[in-house]
Amino acid sequence: MLNPRQVEAFRTVIVTGGVTAAARAMNITQPAVTRLIHDLQYALGLQLFARRGARLVPTNEAMSLYREVERQFVGLERIQAAAQNLREGRAGTLRVAALPAFNVGFLPRLMGGFIRERPGLDVSIYGSISSQVADWVTSGFCEVGFAQLPLEYPTLDIELLPLAAQVAVLPESHPLTARDVLGPADFAGEPFISLEQSTLLRYRIDAIFSAERITRDVRIETPLSMIACSLVSAGAGLSIVDPFTAAEYSGRGIVVKPFRPTIPSEVAVIWAAGRFRSALALDFAATVRAELETRGDLYRRGMTD
Repeated sequence: MLNPRQVEAFRTVIVTGGVTAAARAMNITQPAVTRLIHDLQYALGLQLFARRGARLVPTNEAMSLYREVERQFVGLERIQAAAQNLREGRAGTLRVAALPAFNVGFLPRLMGGFIRERPGLDVSIYGSISSQVADWVTSGFCEVGFAQLPLEYPTLDIELLPLAAQVAVLPESHPLTARDVLGPADFAGEPFISLEQSTLLRYRIDAIFSAERITRDVRIETPLSMIACSLVSAGAGLSIVDPFTAAEYSGRGIVVKPFRPTIPSEVAVIWAAGRFRSALALDFAATVRAELETRGDLYRRGMTD
């Protein structure tokens, strides 16, 4: 029966060019390498090396056998490399779900840098309303999610991300762009692009204007902040949207201003409770958190000083 150590010695002698170099590579003595080669030749019934002076030269049979051996070793090396990549988080699969505000540009940009450092990583990114994101995570369809709070899901572990704040968005030519901060009174009688009534943000915005007895001219409703920003850019009115979408559209026909009183944007990382969390998912969640902490001024400009 063949001994794997004998096959390794045979391959190493050919790769390194001699018994001395093979012994160093295998961290054994030269006589030990010679014995392994001798035993392999005996087991196979083949002469694998011929002596030429002080050197062992592989025979034609040895080179034919080497091609088969090399295929085996390359396969093993690939398995070892794949395992190392998995251990170090450079390969594997990652399925992420996020609310639309994150998926406009913020999260895809971070994912682009994340996968450049992990060339063996396969990624799937899904976007929808926060309740759907929660369903995808609890069902196991996605491993990690980013969703707007509040969420009433007892089967979720929820980790709040650094707070941000909703912002006002105006057409570049609007007179209110001269103001540093906008409040409800600035929107009196202005054409307004509102989020649809089923959203929590719509409820919070309406409550602020009702408390101040300010009437807006609500011209258009839309479920998505990105549509609202596009409409503002086209001159259809003013709006109040999440800071992540606003940051993507800033300079593209709109101006972003802080809005007070503060309307927090509470986004959290969500996990299925009690389920294993891969190193890849944990690393990506940490990447998102670090980005919000280091560039938080971009998303917290509406927060009260």
